[in-house]
Amino acid sequence: MPSPRHRLTFDQRIQAYALLAGLPALAVSLGFLWFGDSSTRVQWTLTLLIVGFWLGFGMAARARVVRPLQTMANLLSALREGDFSIRARGAGRDEPLGDVYAEINSLGNVLQTQRLGALEATALLRTVMEEIDVAIFAFDSREILRLVNRAGQELLAAPAERLLGHSAAELSLDELLLGDDTRVLSMSKFPGGAGRWGMRRTSFREGGRPHVLVVIADLSVPLREEELKAWQRLVRVLGHELNNSLAPIKSIAGSLHTLLKRRDRAPDWEDDMRSGLEIIETRSEGLSRFMQAYARLAKLPQPTLGPTQIGVIIRRAAALETRLPIALADCPEITANLDAAQIEQVVINLFKNAVDAALETAGGVRASWRKQGATLEILIEDDGPGIANTTNLFVPFFTTKPTGSGIGLLLCRQIAENHGGTLNLKNREGGATGCVAILRLPA
Repeated sequence: MPSPRHRLTFDQRIQAYALLAGLPALAVSLGFLWFGDSSTRVQWTLTLLIVGFWLGFGMAARARVVRPLQTMANLLSALREGDFSIRARGAGRDEPLGDVYAEINSLGNVLQTQRLGALEATALLRTVMEEIDVAIFAFDSREILRLVNRAGQELLAAPAERLLGHSAAELSLDELLLGDDTRVLSMSKFPGGAGRWGMRRTSFREGGRPHVLVVIADLSVPLREEELKAWQRLVRVLGHELNNSLAPIKSIAGSLHTLLKRRDRAPDWEDDMRSGLEIIETRSEGLSRFMQAYARLAKLPQPTLGPTQIGVIIRRAAALETRLPIALADCPEITANLDAAQIEQVVINLFKNAVDAALETAGGVRASWRKQGATLEILIEDDGPGIANTTNLFVPFFTTKPTGSGIGLLLCRQIAENHGGTLNLKNREGGATGCVAILRLPA
């Protein structure tokens, strides 16, 4: 195998092939010339002429191949350097070389369009990053800050020139790269301001190397707004309930006071007094129940998780309901990590509501449970009249029952959400009357 240094280049091979192609004709013509009757002078003249033409056409063939290749190399080099203004001439579709030139020109147009789109997208992204109110930081694999937007600079009270190139530890941001990806930061104060901060962290790759993107948002303003709305809703609910109880108490108390001030009382004044005091007592008990229900909702403890057999809880809760037998489906036993006491309370409340509805239509109540992937579902169906308005289902202290507190479903949903689950109530489908409660919990 010949050494690479002795190999012919592409253009040399083309010239050699061209010369070899004409070599047989050259040998024949020179044979006839030198073995004929021509004079020596004519022989040498024609020999030089034939050999000159042979070498000239061989070199011309080499040039005809090399020059288009050099042109294409220059075009591709310009595209690589980002110069899209150069185009090849003679890009016709009627010959192979023209096809190549046309494709290179088309490639230049495509790359120019993509480059323009990338520049516009980069400019838009840079503008958006500068205008948004959340702080954005990007760290490389060595935890060196490589990108920060305007909000991030304000948060750290320093320009980008003083931040970029420094490590997260030097900027006191190393906590951002540790712990959960989404959380509320424990660090309540940054150089540029104090408050409550929500953080999200994600990973991306640039140039094949891993980077970390951190987004920090100030939660103080939305939390204060939600807190204000919560207080306003609470004051409205408490004021409504207190007025509903205190107004009749005040009215009846005034009537009884007027009755006692009379010198000539009716014969049945004691009955009026007794009736009025009973009403005051009833309304006071209702107000006391309301305050106890509110305290119960406000003091709901966090769940204490442990292995819990769902079938055992549902069968025990069904046995407590004596007004109507509850039909339990033949479901497999499922063990989940839950707070057994709280989940049992949820099931008891849902059974109570289902039985209340079923008794209105002389219907029945059915319960089943199943596991779907990583989710446990408990379904409780009734044949009652269904839900007329689902808007107020989970509104605190809203109830359509004369003796209801209005926190049963809200308490059930709060327990489900504390477990990382959900509680939904909807009317049964397929033309069937009644409602179905779906309790979903992590399995």
